[in-house]
Amino acid sequence: MRILSLNVWGGMLHASLIDYLRAVDADVYCLQEVPRAIAARSAWLTYRDGAVELQQRANLYRDIAAALPGHDGFFAPAMRGELTDDDRPCWQEFGLATFIRQDIAVIGQALDFVHGAFSPHGFGPHPRPRNAHAFRLYDYAADRALTVAQLHGLRTVDGKGDTPERAAQAEALAALIARLQHQDEGLVLCGDFNLLPQSHTFKTLAQIGLTDLVTTRGFTDTRTSLYTKPGRYADYMLVNAMVRVADFTVVESPEVSDHRALLLSTG
Repeated sequence: MRILSLNVWGGMLHASLIDYLRAVDADVYCLQEVPRAIAARSAWLTYRDGAVELQQRANLYRDIAAALPGHDGFFAPAMRGELTDDDRPCWQEFGLATFIRQDIAVIGQALDFVHGAFSPHGFGPHPRPRNAHAFRLYDYAADRALTVAQLHGLRTVDGKGDTPERAAQAEALAALIARLQHQDEGLVLCGDFNLLPQSHTFKTLAQIGLTDLVTTRGFTDTRTSLYTKPGRYADYMLVNAMVRVADFTVVESPEVSDHRALLLSTG
């Protein structure tokens, strides 16, 4: 099974992103920062947060679903806020999307917030709400079940260090996974954690048997050249001992976001 994790940056590099998602031909796509604005008239919306102004693809979830017709899509918004559609306001949802190849059975799901609660009336101040989504899958080709979970971790204005909120997020994430995953089955957890490698979160996740592949395999950078700030770690992929890792890489090229994709092949 091929599992890809990627923060898609709101679709800022839309054309190259869609081309890459088609070409990589993963069985499971775990995607963060996915927007959807069903009432949008334009293909692009303008997002403003203080001095920050970005162009967001209006309906990136729909665009990716159209590019992956052999996959079932699952969209899990964490919040909804107002962007600008030409000269008018437009509500856009923002969150996680998972796409699973249709010859893999979804036999269980767990979806919940690991920080805060759904924000329907505006994005609000940081740290904003965060959810996590886990799927228990049956891989017919391998004749076994596997749980795959993803999240987009808390972003705070003071960096990626440990905070009480991040500690609580880790505990909530472990509890969500425990609701779904069977102890004798494989477990994969991935996403943009917004954490440093020495974070206490990884000790919490180790208690449920998870080991990170990014740091233990010598990768030192999960950001692309489009990210110019210091601190090159953000994205992680963790597995338990039941997952047979055939190959794992942090994808350097093509650059389709300010994050690099993480790509796992299980044996």
